[in-house]
Amino acid sequence: MWRFILFILFVTILYYVLQFLTKNVPSLRKKTNRDNEPEELVQDPYCQTYVPKASAVKKRIAGKDCYFCSPECLRKYLEKSKS
Repeated sequence: MWRFILFILFVTILYYVLQFLTKNVPSLRKKTNRDNEPEELVQDPYCQTYVPKASAVKKRIAGKDCYFCSPECLRKYLEKSKS
């Protein structure tokens, strides 16, 4: 029983020591600048839905960047513009 209690105590102390030593390491720190910024939304020209720019399907059409919510909306937009 005493071995188990000492083991738990040792693991707890080791956890807090490692947490203290690594709190100022830049590679382990979360990047707070990007996490707090709101994500830019773009409007799909076909279905008028707003989607995050990072996850949108991007296509350059007539020299202008267009963003779509899905490849299906891109295909439908291109078919509609041909007509």
